[in-house]
Amino acid sequence: MLGLARGYIRAVDAVNFRIGRIVMYGIFVLMGILLWSSVSKTFFLPSLWTLEMAQFAMVAYYILGGPYSIQLGSNVRMDLLYGTWPVRRKAWFDLITVLFLIFYLGVMIYGAVSSTAYSLGYWGTEPFSFFGGLLIGAEEVGRMERSSSAWRPYLWPIKAIMILGLFLMLLQCVSELLKDVLRLKGEAV
Repeated sequence: MLGLARGYIRAVDAVNFRIGRIVMYGIFVLMGILLWSSVSKTFFLPSLWTLEMAQFAMVAYYILGGPYSIQLGSNVRMDLLYGTWPVRRKAWFDLITVLFLIFYLGVMIYGAVSSTAYSLGYWGTEPFSFFGGLLIGAEEVGRMERSSSAWRPYLWPIKAIMILGLFLMLLQCVSELLKDVLRLKGEAV
């Protein structure tokens, strides 16, 4: 059982580390979009797509970088008492709080899947069966949701990125939960 937990931790941490290191450079994409926005507004006709594209880039940046920040322990934490606690008390506290986070992420993933199904033209109440039907060819994509701006991009790509980011965050939270359990058992992590 310990070997399985350690294997899961290694696999999830490796995937989220690599994705986080790649997504880390997304800030330069965001800077490029905003720079072009400033240049085009100053010297040319203003680009319609820059504001929404910057928002999409920022969403992808923080939603895909979230698991990496959790892995590094760089998430925001009230360190007034926590910093002075022994390792076992920290592990207990982290174990309890990560359970709340896992529940919250489960609710968020359900909402994200439902919203993505809606953006692909599904108006029913079973979004997971809709995606299953898409895979086997039993469902079709309907009238796709678009933004209400002048640019009017489709919204499903950024919603799909949100599902991926939330799923990776859930996997990283389970990894952190297993690390806390191993710390409580006195095992090296």
